[in-house]
Amino acid sequence: MRAVRFHHYGGIEVLGVEDIEPPSLRPHDVLVKMRAAGINPGEAKIRTGALHERLPATFPSGQGSDLAGTVVETGTDVTRWQVGDHVLGWSWERSSHAEYVAVPDDQLVAKPENLTWEVAGALYVAGCTAHAAVVAVAPGPGETVVISAASGGVGSIAVQLVRHTGAHVVAIASPRHQDWLQAQGATVIYYGEGVENRIKQTVETTPEAFLDFYGGDYVPLAVRLGVPPGRINTIDYAAAAAYGTRSDASAEGTKPEILGELARLAATGTLQVHVSATHPLENVQQAFQQLEHAHPLGKIVLTP
Repeated sequence: MRAVRFHHYGGIEVLGVEDIEPPSLRPHDVLVKMRAAGINPGEAKIRTGALHERLPATFPSGQGSDLAGTVVETGTDVTRWQVGDHVLGWSWERSSHAEYVAVPDDQLVAKPENLTWEVAGALYVAGCTAHAAVVAVAPGPGETVVISAASGGVGSIAVQLVRHTGAHVVAIASPRHQDWLQAQGATVIYYGEGVENRIKQTVETTPEAFLDFYGGDYVPLAVRLGVPPGRINTIDYAAAAAYGTRSDASAEGTKPEILGELARLAATGTLQVHVSATHPLENVQQAFQQLEHAHPLGKIVLTP
């Protein structure tokens, strides 16, 4: 089968698609023929070695956590899935950017019939990370939540989940994505120099919570705004340790019932998962070039 591989840390150029042996099944594994798999900024950081201390790669390394596809084989002890079932789920083994992936049977949920393959394959990392982050800061009706990187894969879902709680959203994002964010009920603040003053001019009182999906200087900014550290959640683990904030992410949100509910919300149109582009597996370099340099709205998906 064909699968994405890289043999050492580096830029986009180290990614390639190679012929490898299909995975063998353990008793509780399910073999899925892939239809769609989202790509994520964390995968780019793993590939460059930026997360080596926390998430080291073993070479040659595959990549990919998001998955959606059709069950083509089941292990001897699997009872909940049958060949032909349409599923979405996740891999812990950096293996879903491939034509086939083997995962334990409890890492899958049924794909709703009217959920597109592209959205199903884009949902796990972004959706479960957004869910965990929103739960961590516990927004309530009438409160104000500031969200950085609000138009990215995680941020665009978090904006909607926060709005569903009845809280107000101040979305820090590019002007290019203003219309989409405003359609979700968010107030948009452009990122860049002067963002702190723009927030203060827009928000009449201290924001109750802050979701940081970018890193950099946003945690100190949130503290300066007066947001309590316990109601700041960030992807920047160093900043979380320094300021005593939350850093809940996909690990905290990874539960089949959470992913199943997100899939239901997306299938009914209650949750919009915006897919900016799809690429065949062979174009994995182009897909990550777009993700890392074009700052697209929502998600980019590989279609093996």
